[in-house]
Amino acid sequence: MIVAWRRFLLPSTVALACAATTAACTQGNAPVRIGLAGPFTDSVGAPMLRAATLAVEQINAAGGINGRPIELVARDDHGDPDTAVMVATALQAAGVVAVIGHVYSGATLAAAPVYNDPAHPVVQLSPSSSAPRVTTAGEWTFRVCPSDLQYGTALARYAANQLGLTSASVLYANNEYGRGLRQTFIDEFVRLGGRIEDVDPYAPVAPDVGAYVARLLRRKRSQVLVIGGNEADALAVLRAIRGGGVTLPVMGGDGLEGLEAGGPVTEGTYIALGYLPSQATPPNRAFVAGYRARYPAASDPTQAAAASYDILWMLREIIARVGTDRTRIRDAVAAVGNGAPAFEGAGGTIAFDANGDLPNPNVVLGRVAGGRLVAVESR
Repeated sequence: MIVAWRRFLLPSTVALACAATTAACTQGNAPVRIGLAGPFTDSVGAPMLRAATLAVEQINAAGGINGRPIELVARDDHGDPDTAVMVATALQAAGVVAVIGHVYSGATLAAAPVYNDPAHPVVQLSPSSSAPRVTTAGEWTFRVCPSDLQYGTALARYAANQLGLTSASVLYANNEYGRGLRQTFIDEFVRLGGRIEDVDPYAPVAPDVGAYVARLLRRKRSQVLVIGGNEADALAVLRAIRGGGVTLPVMGGDGLEGLEAGGPVTEGTYIALGYLPSQATPPNRAFVAGYRARYPAASDPTQAAAASYDILWMLREIIARVGTDRTRIRDAVAAVGNGAPAFEGAGGTIAFDANGDLPNPNVVLGRVAGGRLVAVESR
């Protein structure tokens, strides 16, 4: 198998010839349409769009898929489940052969019934949706990241085994992602002999945690605070608790990716992730170098970016082999690492189990230090 890192050629021009609207195109050289769905204006979705664009440029510069260019059909779901359903419906009707998305678990789960519609199914590959329920979202839904079962467990084990902590409190966004991380952390931490002092939800939009801060300060029984949220709302929570005088160490899952850019208030925060740009593998070094060269003013790529990039290169290999029939593409995706060779990409090894999950996902524990996320443990 030819892995993606051997084919990096940064193009001087983007080969996007023969767009779908060009009447002169024939089936022989018409673009292969691949959908991309995510919140492209936020700190998670923007790197995803950049990385996917980079992959398309590189693939097309290298000859596309059997001479056919890829046309990226990108639709912004704003991270909203209702919008995600409309985006999925539009992509399904647009003739895409596969969809990379969505980013957030709520959006992925809301859109999954559209992609799994027996009448017009299309394979859905999420780069970063970690809610446990994604496992049962449908046979056309896959993900290229660990689930909260791995993230929450890794946080609990590090807190108990490496930091020696025995009591914790949990603040979580009251959504699919927050509830999933909450429960998996609690289950493992209690199994390891830890005690949960408080478990409280907050509204992801404009979270008000003043009462929780007062309780933490009054009781003084917790040794660590776990935040089950995404970067924007978690940063607001972190500012509130630090501003209120809470000095406990803070932990969170992959939703906190990018938090390190939030300034001094984020220092010392532990984050469980599926990817770090510092991973020293040949595919990742080549990807990061290409990404930085293409986007010199942008921050480093994220999990969603690396996974989206890898998915496109993986789809390039699959479609070159089986063609553009949606069912054949879905079956070939399901066989990756499960009868067919695994795909070695920037984010690591892609292989799927019978549920469309990674059977051996890599989880990295990072700690914010000096405005950067530094790996402290990997498994």
